[in-house]
Amino acid sequence: MSSAVLVLRPLDIDGLRLALDKHRRFLEGRSGGRRANLAYVDLTNRQLDGMDLRDADLTGARLNGASLAGAKLAGAVLFGADLRDTDLRRADLSKADLRGACLRGANLAHADLSGCDLREGRIALQDKAEGFRILQHEERPGELTFAVLSGANLAGAHMSGLSAMAADFTDADLSGATLGGAKLIKAVMDGANLTGADLAGADLSGASLKRAILVRCDLGLSNITSTDLTGVLKAPPAAVYIDDKPLEVVLAAHEAFCDSAGKSGRHVRLPDTDFRSVPGGLKGRRLSGLSAPGAIFFGMDLQGVQLQGADLSGCDLRGANLKMADLRGARLSDALLTRANLRGAKLGPLSIADGRMLRTDLSRAVLRGADLTGASAPRARFLEADLAGAKLEGCNLKGAELEA
Repeated sequence: MSSAVLVLRPLDIDGLRLALDKHRRFLEGRSGGRRANLAYVDLTNRQLDGMDLRDADLTGARLNGASLAGAKLAGAVLFGADLRDTDLRRADLSKADLRGACLRGANLAHADLSGCDLREGRIALQDKAEGFRILQHEERPGELTFAVLSGANLAGAHMSGLSAMAADFTDADLSGATLGGAKLIKAVMDGANLTGADLAGADLSGASLKRAILVRCDLGLSNITSTDLTGVLKAPPAAVYIDDKPLEVVLAAHEAFCDSAGKSGRHVRLPDTDFRSVPGGLKGRRLSGLSAPGAIFFGMDLQGVQLQGADLSGCDLRGANLKMADLRGARLSDALLTRANLRGAKLGPLSIADGRMLRTDLSRAVLRGADLTGASAPRARFLEADLAGAKLEGCNLKGAELEA
């Protein structure tokens, strides 16, 4: 069969600039605009960071080694494209057509691939001498082998039959994704959100799914030989009882203790408790001083909750909504706060008796991709905390302890 080089067409820098300018006009609805047609174009090692290529046609294009960090590729057609070793960090590939694309070794960290199509596909091109011929790359089309997708948004992505051996999906959002029959041998999926994902018949042998979320996840007929499932999070229990009392009753007693300054109700200790089944959630609840180390709050709505001085060390708060929450003086050491919403949250010191104060402790906390926009965290401790990809715009960090 013919090689890809015979069907690829070159495009010099001036031609590329003209195509991009016309595409910009096309997107803006201005005269002279034209949708970029970069099908079968050789763009190897090109610098295209931040380019707006929404809805562009890149069918069969060679982009291996190119830099497209932060590029806008939503709705773009990348059918059969060669994206080996391409830098696509933070790129927007939502609803892009990536069928048959070769993404071997590509860096898609924190990229948005929600709703994209990553299934297998091949391009048949008409040839006068040979009839139809197949466009091929050096590696098998439709693969993510060795690709980096840490923190990527792959919600609802179509990935059936995909080859993603040894790919890095750490903390990726794969909720609702279809991965039936996918080859995920030795893939790293630690902390990945697989809520509602279809993994039926997938090969996960030797893969690592430590702390992955497997709520309503179909693993029927999957190969999980030597798969590390340490600490995976499954569906919450229908009800939780503490000393034969419903969790809601126990929380109500603690809330009464807080409201009465200790005159009624009682202070409770709820280590390793799963709070996800609490009726109505915990939005706006008054739970100051709650002791719940190792508890699970995954994905919960905790907006405006009062947790001053609470012990939340080692808690699972991934994806939780903590917008405007009062966490002054809280102990959040070793807590998992990946993708948590902490916009406007209070993380400063809590004044206590005799002029003393408690500082919010986030030592060794995992805050990858968390949103701390506008939060107040003066003097908070972030020693050894993982803040990769966290949003810190407008966050008050005066006097905070941060790693150098």
